[in-house]
Amino acid sequence: MSFRDDNEEVRDLKKPFLHTGSWYRMGSRQSSIMGSSAQVLRDGSISVILCVLIVALGPIQFGFTCGYSSPTQAQIISDLKLSISEFSIFGSLSNVGAMVGAIASGQIAEYVGRKGSLMIAAIPNIIGWLAISFANDSSFLFMGRLLEGFGVGIISYTVPVYIAEISPPNMRGSLGSVNQLSVTIGIMLAYLLGLFANWRVLAVIGILPCTVLIPGLFFIPESPRWLAKMGMTEDFEASLQVLRGFDTDISVEVNEIKRAVASSSKRTTIRFADLKRKRYWYPLTIGIGLLMLQQLSGINGVLFYSSNIFERAGVSSSNVATFGLGAIQVVATGVTTWLVDKAGRRLLLMVSSSGMTLSLLLVAVAFYVEGIVSEGSDLYSIMGILSLVGLVAFVISFSLGIGAIPWVIMSEILPVNIKSLAGSVATLANWFIAWGITMTANLLLTWSGGGTFTIYAIVAAFTIVFVTLWVPETKGRSLEEIQSSFR
Repeated sequence: MSFRDDNEEVRDLKKPFLHTGSWYRMGSRQSSIMGSSAQVLRDGSISVILCVLIVALGPIQFGFTCGYSSPTQAQIISDLKLSISEFSIFGSLSNVGAMVGAIASGQIAEYVGRKGSLMIAAIPNIIGWLAISFANDSSFLFMGRLLEGFGVGIISYTVPVYIAEISPPNMRGSLGSVNQLSVTIGIMLAYLLGLFANWRVLAVIGILPCTVLIPGLFFIPESPRWLAKMGMTEDFEASLQVLRGFDTDISVEVNEIKRAVASSSKRTTIRFADLKRKRYWYPLTIGIGLLMLQQLSGINGVLFYSSNIFERAGVSSSNVATFGLGAIQVVATGVTTWLVDKAGRRLLLMVSSSGMTLSLLLVAVAFYVEGIVSEGSDLYSIMGILSLVGLVAFVISFSLGIGAIPWVIMSEILPVNIKSLAGSVATLANWFIAWGITMTANLLLTWSGGGTFTIYAIVAAFTIVFVTLWVPETKGRSLEEIQSSFR
């Protein structure tokens, strides 16, 4: 039975949620009348980059949501007469919403496609920002934050998967890292604009990324691998052709994807007993492990406590310093985007984890020494500066690998027939640990600053071991080749 016959019923039941129109089905002869715009579409690398830039608006929204609460805390507490605990609930509700979104993300992306999933994610984000901007009490504020979190939870799974599925092997790492780069840009923009705009105006500005994303989705093709899995052969080949360029021979890649889909569709239902097989438990362990270790390193706790460290080091304006930290994150993540397809995933992960371990130990030592010397001494001031240096070094090290690459690897290694479920579980684990770290950071730091950063350093050191023993190199390999290597 042919690939098309095997999936005839599926094709009748499932169509792309957002149809791109007939433009991307045009062959090179018809597209030649479109002049310069057709020439852009002929160049596959440019076409893929344009698709990535459009969906990157989702992670920018993700970052803006994460960064919003920091510069607005004093204003919101003052205007709405909130207590510190109520504002803490407001801040953490995005994580709660994201966990719910993460649970649903895999099934939504599987049923309505990657583009349809992003459309669904954009709508609650817009409604959430509007609810916050017009809030007169905590109820609207909390509802808006939950809705934002739900959308962000879907975005955090769907965007890395879409980018991995449309990218050629030689560009997949760099383009996949654009996801985390966009998150850091969103955080930095929230910090920067928060210096000048009040919290209501900042919430209105937060609507913009998803408002632009929605129409943009109509101008990019659906993931060819999702279309192939759904049995829509003509749409699958047309989508792949526009992504690789109209003058490119895609027959080899088409056959490779068809074989992979045919192999995975032989058993559509995965039983728990099947997870004992290496082809499933190995990539699942790597994907979940990396995303959990990313958060267990304490990045959210460190950023949460950064303003206090800045104050100890004698920095007068903690908000400006926080923006500077966000800018450093953007630059370091940009370097990762450039390096990941040159140096490889494993090397960057090991360099990143090593740098995090050393910088966290530096901060821990500084806190230990501060606890045994007098507050007005020169040594106390030096330790404050050292803790600041350690914090900046930690953020740079995190951004060079652990920040971006776990999402890239998760989207690369999960087998196609368990990707929706396994991806949801991995994303949920990431958000749950992020929530746990954020909620416990203050308690741990009150207990012992040095002890807290020592714990984070031990986790970072374990990450080096985990990457060395478990994580395979995926640079330059097709998704089908990576996934078949686990069999």
